[in-house]
Amino acid sequence: MLMLKEIDLFGVFLAPMMLYAAIAGVAWLGLRAGLARLGAYRLVWHRPLFNAALFLILLAAVTAVAHR
Repeated sequence: MLMLKEIDLFGVFLAPMMLYAAIAGVAWLGLRAGLARLGAYRLVWHRPLFNAALFLILLAAVTAVAHR
């Protein structure tokens, strides 16, 4: 299993989870736009809760793929 160490960003060390969150955030923004365009949010009861859960699912998927 490949374990990432800290990421050096101009002398500032960041945890690898920051990179995973950034990747998941970009995917989340695209997925949110796609769902809004399709009108899928009409079926969702609580949009902010749905969006938070969607981000966490994407973050878990990115982390699982990175540590595979």
